[in-house]
Order: sequence, then structure tokens, then C-alpha cells
Amino acid sequence: QVQLVESGGGLVQPGGSLRLSCAASGIISSINVMGWYRQAPGKERELVATIISGGITNYADSVKGRFIISRVNAKNTVYLQMNSLKPEDTAVYYCNINLPRRSENYWGQGTQVIVSS
Repeated sequence: QVQLVESGGGLVQPGGSLRLSCAASGIISSINVMGWYRQAPGKERELVATIISGGITNYADSVKGRFIISRVNAKNTVYLQMNSLKPEDTAVYYCNINLPRRSENYWGQGTQVIVSS
């Protein structure tokens, strides 16, 4: 019923920028929380940023001041603008949404971000 499609990943040099997009489709009335997680090689998946329907955002300390999460509710889309990228940002980034109905969670397929010179 619900599917998330991510795009925007790729290879970028340190200090560069990327913009990730995640569009949700299916039977969706509203989305409570939208967020981005990432999993670096050899590490567990970690929270990057979240944004609730009202616009309040939360960021991991490691990305504060560099990343910006935003959403367009009418399009069921969440974005992650990543600036001043560092090699340690290298990871597979996953989009996540939480629906108020039955507290359902859905994940995107993941998009690879590689920061390397």
C-alpha cells in the first residue's frame, strides 16, 4: 500500500553538497514523522534527522549546521539537503516515514552517499 522511492545519492568530494529526495506513494492520508537514517560501513543504522508534520525538526549532533531536512506534505516528500559533506558522512541513507494509523513505519530502499576526494 505504501512505497518510498529515494533519489539523489552519489559520489561527492569533501565540502560538496547533495540533496536527497524521498517520495511516498500509496494510500496515505497523512504522515506524522518523516526522517532520514544512515548506515555507514561496519556500523549500525543511526538517526540523521526527523521532521514532524508541524515542521519541528531534530538533527543528530554530527550533522547540525550542515544538513537541512524539509518536507512538502502535499507531495508526501521529504528532502535532506547535505552541505559541507565530510568523509564520515559516507553511508547508505534510508528514508523513513511513520503513519499515525496503527503506528506504521515504512523504509525506502536506501541511496548510497560516498564522500571522497
